[in-house]
Amino acid sequence: MPEIFIDNKRFEYEEPGKVLQFMLDNGLDLPFFCYHPSLSIPANCRQCIVKAGMPVFDREKGTFEVDENGDRVIRFFPKLMTACSLDLADGMVIHTHHTDELVKQAQADNLEFILINHPLDCPICDQAGECPLQILTYKYGPEGSRFEHKKVHKPKAIQLGPRVILDAERCINCTRCVRFTDEVSKTHQLTIISRGDKNYPMTANGQTFDDPYSLNTVDICPVGALTSADFRFRARVWEMNQTPSVDITNGKGSSTWLWTRDNLVLRVTPRFNEAVNDHWMPDAGRLAYRKFNENRVSRPHLRPDDSEQVRTSWNNAQLTVLEEIEKVDADDILIIGSPHASVEDNYSLRAFFSSKGVSKFYFVPHVVPGSGDGFLISDDQAPNTNGVRALEFEEINDKKLIKLIETGKPKLIVILDDDLIGRTSLTMDHLKQSWTVVMATNHSETTRAANLVIPVTTAAEHTASYVNVDGRIQRTVPAKETLYTNRRLNLEMSMGRLDHYGTKFDNWVSDSNRVDCIPAWEFLVRLDADRDTPEWVSSRQILDEIADSHPAFTGVTYERMDDENGIQLKLEQVSEAKTV
Repeated sequence: MPEIFIDNKRFEYEEPGKVLQFMLDNGLDLPFFCYHPSLSIPANCRQCIVKAGMPVFDREKGTFEVDENGDRVIRFFPKLMTACSLDLADGMVIHTHHTDELVKQAQADNLEFILINHPLDCPICDQAGECPLQILTYKYGPEGSRFEHKKVHKPKAIQLGPRVILDAERCINCTRCVRFTDEVSKTHQLTIISRGDKNYPMTANGQTFDDPYSLNTVDICPVGALTSADFRFRARVWEMNQTPSVDITNGKGSSTWLWTRDNLVLRVTPRFNEAVNDHWMPDAGRLAYRKFNENRVSRPHLRPDDSEQVRTSWNNAQLTVLEEIEKVDADDILIIGSPHASVEDNYSLRAFFSSKGVSKFYFVPHVVPGSGDGFLISDDQAPNTNGVRALEFEEINDKKLIKLIETGKPKLIVILDDDLIGRTSLTMDHLKQSWTVVMATNHSETTRAANLVIPVTTAAEHTASYVNVDGRIQRTVPAKETLYTNRRLNLEMSMGRLDHYGTKFDNWVSDSNRVDCIPAWEFLVRLDADRDTPEWVSSRQILDEIADSHPAFTGVTYERMDDENGIQLKLEQVSEAKTV
């Protein structure tokens, strides 16, 4: 097997590759700025330089030359090499800053050049705390600056587009952002303008940086040159908790990180998942923080008679639902699942009403033809359409739904977390003849038409699974507390400095951001008053039951989803044309 020697240690490799990526894959330390594993390699920052050489091979003898100690004679390249662009070669010898003073000094000198015109504004920079330049300067940089001249000034706080702001003085010309728009999003909206120490990324004259993936340039920027307009100056990275999750705004289901502080989601960023979204995610998915924080349904809302909705107690909401179920026959109940709700919530909805004699369960896909781009944005706007299909809900369109209501005249309609009035041709008038229960995360046109609104948790507040358009099931982890959960007691929830040391008397820690809601499955468990003990006490138990009862989910567990970054299910893909 081919071998390579790095800092006097032997490593084997199977496939061709670059030295820098090989070192990163093996947990070895080497500084760099411009390199990104999913972009081309310009080798323009020069920070990853190493001393490289090859053993001298005697062609006549057919053996490697050796010195007096019996070691191979190594002929080093005349100049230091950039590890990001250097191909692995059998027998290659690499010396990094750990074992070679020349490399160490060269890297320090290179970093000093990069810092010459860089502004000293780390205290007010959004990137502080997660900035590669800041981190590498502390590790490898000089103790102080020898540059005593006036620094080059460039434009600051430029609104490149609706979501990205540029501070050109911080730019180190790594060109990651330009390469992203050229190679990944392919909008070609950014380029480097001007020359020498005065250049920086910019759009063409009169053009707006409205790339649907523009915020990925903020993620990959190794300094604070590109920042998010929404997140700018809102929080420090060390003040927030970082929780793995899934994008619930689109059928692709990109893997994400939720960043929370004071029980609010402040930003959403992509989480690497080679099978789903690589290092990227669409900008629209980042706006999910608004859904998690704003316009939330908190505490049940009941409409007595024809008056306005008023808040009511959970106990009254439960008794009211049970009374309405007892009033009607099973054939007079219409149950509508949701592609926006999790596998567990849809399953529990079906299981509960099946026990009441209901045999038909429906859902309306949320598909906008032509909105997909063949990359990370699909026509399907819901995160769990395939999950609801696999649970054997009947797929119908809005016209069929309206026909069911007008001809069947159901006396009780239950809708699971879906704004059907807001996104389909269904209207308030269609629901007036029925008593309607809506389990919802946010206020909407559908909740305003309901007789009873049950507040349920979002993907940021519960452990649940979703099946994306490619049939891959992934899960969420709670990032926010509700009124009935506690970060210190839930071992899945991460804890930051504010959680450890904050008190209710601190102005940055409060209870006002905790929503009065519960998971939909938990409300359905509470309704099952005939049982002496609850059927389920956690979503894990529900998923175990689903895995045992539905062949598509066989072998699926949360542990496997965590270990494998989701699990590919064997599903019969249903085209939009088959929707009845």
